[in-house]
This record gives sequence, C-alpha cells and structure tokens, in this order.
Amino acid sequence: MFDVIIVGCGPTGAMLAAELRLHGVRVLVVEKETEPASFVRIVGLHIRSIELMAMRGLLDRVLPHGRRRPAGGFFAAIAKPAPEGLDSAHAYLLGIPQPVIVRLLEEHAVALGAQVRHGCAVTGVEQDDEGVTVELADGERLRSRHLVGCDGGRSTVRRLLGVGFPGEPARTETLMGEMEVGVPQEEIAAKVAEIQETDKSFSLGPFGEGVYRVVVPAEGVGDRAEPPTIDDFRQRLRAIAGTDFGVHSPRWLSRFGDATRLAERYRVGRVLLAGDAAHIHPPIGGQGLNLGVQDAFNLGWKLAGQVRGWAPESLLDTYQDERRPVAEDVLDNTRAQMALSSPEPGPRALRRLLTELMDFDEVNRHLIEKITAIGLRYDFGAGPDLLGRRLRDIDVRQGRLYELLHRGRGLLLDRTGRLSTGGWSDRVDHLADPTAALDVPCVLLRPDGHVAWIGDDQRDLDAQLYRWFGAPGRDAPDPVGPKDTARR
Repeated sequence: MFDVIIVGCGPTGAMLAAELRLHGVRVLVVEKETEPASFVRIVGLHIRSIELMAMRGLLDRVLPHGRRRPAGGFFAAIAKPAPEGLDSAHAYLLGIPQPVIVRLLEEHAVALGAQVRHGCAVTGVEQDDEGVTVELADGERLRSRHLVGCDGGRSTVRRLLGVGFPGEPARTETLMGEMEVGVPQEEIAAKVAEIQETDKSFSLGPFGEGVYRVVVPAEGVGDRAEPPTIDDFRQRLRAIAGTDFGVHSPRWLSRFGDATRLAERYRVGRVLLAGDAAHIHPPIGGQGLNLGVQDAFNLGWKLAGQVRGWAPESLLDTYQDERRPVAEDVLDNTRAQMALSSPEPGPRALRRLLTELMDFDEVNRHLIEKITAIGLRYDFGAGPDLLGRRLRDIDVRQGRLYELLHRGRGLLLDRTGRLSTGGWSDRVDHLADPTAALDVPCVLLRPDGHVAWIGDDQRDLDAQLYRWFGAPGRDAPDPVGPKDTARR
C-alpha cells in the first residue's frame, strides 16, 4: 500500500515524487518506457523554474549541465532583449538536454526515498472510498491512497478517468531537430534572413559544437508517434529554401503540431492530473516543461498534507483552482504566438505592430514575466500586490531566502520578532530577522514560495496558518477558526 502512485517519470512526475518525499509520503513512480529517450532534445528552464530548483537545493547540481542564455526574445521569437531589472536573482534561460534534467530529477526523488519502476504500463484504474487500484500491463495490481497522472498528452490515466480534453486538434505541423550542415555559416545566415522576411516559422542556426538547430514547416499533419527522418528534413528544406544545406548526422529529430487542449478537470476523487496530462500546447515560447514542473510544485505539498492528515478539507482543491487558469493563459499566449508566426499578410502586420510596441519597457516586461511565470499572482483575496506572488530570493540574516526552503515547508519571515508559528512549527519554519530585505513587516510563505499573508498581527497570522496548514498541534493556542477568518 503506497500513499501516492505517480504514472509517468518525466520532469513533472519526478519533481512531484521528490516534493512528496520531503514530507515523508510513500511514493511509487511507474514509467512505461524502459530506457530514456534516444534523442537529446535541448529544453529551456525559464526563470521561475530555475528559482524552484534553487528553492530545493538543486540548482548547483543542474547548472553544470546547462548553458545560460539571455532572458529575451521568447515571445513569438521577436528579437527583443529582456528589460533591465527583472525581479529575480536568476534572470536567464538555462538550456539543458531533456534526458539530463529528467535524470537529475529522478535521482533527486530516489535519493529522498521514492521508488521508481520502469517498463510498467498502466492499463486500468479504479478508485473507491479508501484508495485507488492500479492495474499494470503484466496483470499486477497496485494499491495507493492517491494517484497522479503525469503521463503526457496522450495520458492513459486521463482517458481511464473519462476526463474531457477539449481544444483544437493540430492543423499545422513543424519538424525540429539538431544536425550538422555542409555549407558555410555565411550562406546559411543569408538564406535564413531572406526566408524569415515572410516566414517566421522557419529557422536554422548554430547550436554549439558544430551542430545546428533546424525548424522547418512540415508538408502536412502526420503521426507524432512516428519521428521524422533526415530525408524528411532535406525534402522540406529544398521545398522552402531551395537547398537542403547539406544536412547530415542528426542528433535528434522530432515533430510537433499546434494542438491545444486543456483537461476539463484536474481532479476526480483520489486521482489527479499534472503536466501534459492536463494540458498541451505548441512549444513556442518554451513553456511546456516549465508549466509541468510548476504544477508539481503547487500540488506536492498540498497532496502531502492530505496524506499526512493535516490539510484543510479544501486545500487539495486549490490545486485546480490555481493551476488550471495558469494553463489557460499559457494556451492563449501560445495561440497568439503561433498566429504571429504565420506568413499571411494580416499576422505579419500584427507582428510588425507588436515588435514596435515591445520597444516600450512595460510591454516587453509584461510579456517576459508572462512567459517566464515570474509575473504570476494567485488570487488569495484582497491585499497588497505582493500577496499571492512568489517572493524573489532575497538576502536574509542566514544567507539567502531560498536556502531556507530546501525542506519544502512553509516559512514565516518575521521582521518584528513578535510573532510565532506556535502549533504549526511541524509544518512552518519561523525566521525572526529585522534585516530581511523586505518593505513589509512580515510575510508567510507557502512551500512553493508564494506569499500567503502579509502583516504583523498574531491573530491574523493564526487565521492564515489555519487556512493553509490546517489545525495546529495540541500544544498550540486556539486558532482563529473559519468563521473568524470570514468576518475578517
């Protein structure tokens, strides 16, 4: 009997397993693939995901495997530099091979005590009042208190649950890969510049160590389960550019469409969905992996609280309440980006107009903060603008704020020295630090780094501790209950 079974050991599933293990939850991850992906696709960790790695002490492990790039030019690949003074200590993009980030996150989860089983395909899911039964392809049946489907856009868990996945099917398709070329860089650059005058969906540029990243529109919509061949790339390059640039020796080849879908529900009883199992969209802007990892961060501590028995009744429902609108926004901005990449006259005119508007710092900043998720604000009710936002990695007396979040617990950052976490000290740490770089008296941070409360009154604090972390322990003073919270 496990507490949680996670289906899928990609970045979302591995991160979720690690988050649950921080709270002592018994976790099993089942992954249908027996081996890592054979191709080495480079993905980008955006600012917020880099911050999350720092929050859990993973960043020093991840950085040596990646390549830092400026945090600009994300939205529809419009080449504008990032505005100055982005509100983060990690204002850059980290390009990293996807198999590497998956391996690092899986190793992290295993080191914390998660069990991972490869070569295990799920064929059945049944739930009752006590838990969930999972049937594997070999007939084995497993039992857990909760199940989370992190098994991708073609999620078996979502299908077995009968959760609708409305949206738009793929209408266009793009080939993407990394390979070597047989012509000089100058010739490539001139031809690419010529084509991109009218077609922003085409690109061919150096990607380090003599390898080029090639992105070229496909002829039609094919089967995503069938990877393209190098001959497919040569054919499409000749059709669009008049030459195949002598491409050869591919590192990896893939195809993606512009299908855009969002699960109708993220939770059905004891079963939840996260990552691509809950939402799919075109990869333009590089938000997919990041969105899934951020789902895991939001869900992990809440599901752990449910398992451990301290979570308020409504806490687990806030996962869908908070994360589904974020996915809706990502789907909308990728729709917009795809439209802006069209070679048609109307979208080209809109792209020229937006390019001009992005010269205004406010516009450029808004789009960068949207893509990188550092502008995200959850709705926690009325309050200062900082309420519901993530807090940047500020200086505190003990070093850096994110170093205090490695254990995945809540944190009261108290500049007054007068407050207490009382009976919540098993779930919430307390740092009395008058030197903290804040312009408010005190903040209560959730384990995902979002500001849950701002103020300096103990009764108000108790109400919010009760809201997010449930009833206090036996030795604590009586909390302000839900009715008092409502009156406030």
